[in-house]
Amino acid sequence: MSDWTWGPLHEDGTVRFRLWAPSEERLGLRLDGQDHPMERQEGGWFEVRLPAQAGMDYGFVLASGQVVPDPAARAQAGDVHGLSRLVADSYDWKTDWTGRPWAETVVMELHIGTFTPEGTFRAAIERLPHLAEIGITMIELMPVAQFAGNRGWGYDGVLLYAPHPAYGTSEDLKALVDAAHGLGMSVVLDVVYNHFGPEGNYLGAYAAEFFDPERHTPWGSAIAYHLPAVRSFFIENALYWLTEFRFDGLRIDAADHIRDPESDPEVLVDLARTIRQAIPDRPIHLTTEDNRNITRLHERGPQGEVVLHTAEWNDDLHNVAHVLLTGETEGYYRDFVKDHWRKYARALAEGFVYQGEQSEHEGAPRGMPSGHLPPLAFVDFLQNHDQVGNRAFGERLTTLAPEARLRAMMAILLLSPHVPLLFMGEEWGETRPFTFFTDFTGELGDAVRNGRRKEFEHFSAFQGLDLDRTVPDPNAEGTFLSSRLDWGHRKTARGRSWMEFVRALLATRAREIAPRLERAPGNGGRVVAVSDDLVAVDWRLEGAVLRLRANLDDRPQDLPHAEGRVIHASPGAAPGAPLPACSVLVTLEELA
Repeated sequence: MSDWTWGPLHEDGTVRFRLWAPSEERLGLRLDGQDHPMERQEGGWFEVRLPAQAGMDYGFVLASGQVVPDPAARAQAGDVHGLSRLVADSYDWKTDWTGRPWAETVVMELHIGTFTPEGTFRAAIERLPHLAEIGITMIELMPVAQFAGNRGWGYDGVLLYAPHPAYGTSEDLKALVDAAHGLGMSVVLDVVYNHFGPEGNYLGAYAAEFFDPERHTPWGSAIAYHLPAVRSFFIENALYWLTEFRFDGLRIDAADHIRDPESDPEVLVDLARTIRQAIPDRPIHLTTEDNRNITRLHERGPQGEVVLHTAEWNDDLHNVAHVLLTGETEGYYRDFVKDHWRKYARALAEGFVYQGEQSEHEGAPRGMPSGHLPPLAFVDFLQNHDQVGNRAFGERLTTLAPEARLRAMMAILLLSPHVPLLFMGEEWGETRPFTFFTDFTGELGDAVRNGRRKEFEHFSAFQGLDLDRTVPDPNAEGTFLSSRLDWGHRKTARGRSWMEFVRALLATRAREIAPRLERAPGNGGRVVAVSDDLVAVDWRLEGAVLRLRANLDDRPQDLPHAEGRVIHASPGAAPGAPLPACSVLVTLEELA
């Protein structure tokens, strides 16, 4: 774009440097070792144009003499505390890519630092053919914006326009997106617009108005999205990733903490509208993580088309499935203990479990009716970075749940009309943990370490234990290294078995289900029957009815008959007969 308001703008051998610093009376630019005064403009902006080129380092000099990085820097010369660096957009794109429909989506969420032994964008490219061959159509990168230190999940980013140098350069990231497109896979990026990390964010030093001290998030003062300069920072950031890097969409982290009560339209609506207006020539997929179970951001247009955001991560489906797989009932899982099979069936049929009912965990009603939304409005998963990594030891379901039941629920996940998401390694039954890890030192490192351990002191499994010895230190390098995928596991007998299982399910999905999802209607899911360990759900798709019959008991059981052609059957499962233990039968009935 030629009209960025934030960040350096290259024009005919010169660069326009700009910063919103309403708390400052004067501001300077340090470029390549020389200081230059900046001109104060309306609305708290400062600007200067100077001859400059890629490779030069720069920073902003406050009236106090402090030099701070550009919050919209495209790269840093070093860590988050130092000077920013000018970079050129010189990548030569190889793939002529026009996008892939949302109806075909199967997501693989991955963390660049632990996806490969090298932990880089370039190393990830070498593993992409494996994902494409399994049947993955979209990779979702956990946040890559630069944060303090070298190790972290990415949700503590402070320089939201700069790819983290531990993973590689901007050119490397573009090469990753390009390579995925060449294999027919979309790429979306997880972005964090609800807070900045605790180290390396200097906005408050020169733009105190960026934050609203009257409102708070779990991570500090809320952001003042109603101010035009603040709003443009985030909307331009979204457009930057989507245009400069050709990402196919964004996942909006913790959207429930992006609260903008003073604005009309609110920032999340403005963000989606602006993106869809700016990029009309290819599909852009916007998903939200939102604990409120709201639907207003995902309502469809008169022809069933996406208007704002494409889909929402369905934590309810995960939570009730986790209770059924593990028997765990503490924390937010306690909302999914009573009538858990009915809740599981409702999540499959209608999306949310809580659609306005009282939440025991939150002590208040939660959610809105969601059954009217089409199935593509929900992203379902059995595991993701949060639900694995926020456990004390980062255990995966392969070490927590019975294998037969886990496989049955995997079949349900991949053959439901909702959009399925897998967490890296899940396709081969990875058993290595994915633990919470950071790279903070000093007092901040101590605070994060102690806070992490304090999170678990109320859980029954940790009563009487020395948490300092029990809970892994998030700042220890070993905690990070232990979270790296074991690519050798896929070559074991168990790993091969899981991969063949997942590959076959995804092939069935691509052949039988995905072609009927684009115009699958709302109000199309129906719970046919549900009781302990038994679930029967039907979905109206485009021109067909998809029928699921699942027996997760340890003995054969009868379920309502499923009309139609069998598209998946666990060993021994057949229409008109009792379903074997931990088995799934799925049929497709074509409608005239």
